[in-house]
Amino acid sequence: MTLYEIQNQALQLPIGDRWRLVQSLLSSIQQETVVLSPPTTTVNSFAELSPWTQSLIGVVQLGTEEPTESYVDYLEEKYS
Repeated sequence: MTLYEIQNQALQLPIGDRWRLVQSLLSSIQQETVVLSPPTTTVNSFAELSPWTQSLIGVVQLGTEEPTESYVDYLEEKYS
């Protein structure tokens, strides 16, 4: 069955059944996205911070390089 066929059949359901279908689909999507995505910090949690602390957000950029690697590179450069 194709997505188009499922959509056409769903649109023929009574309104109550369509609402239950929507709620079921949304619940399924929410559960899967919570499992797949790491927790993120929301803008609301930043609002609780002091203005000075808020001004520091984004100042430090985290690299993808491992700290041990960058420290080894630093030591090699310093002592070579």
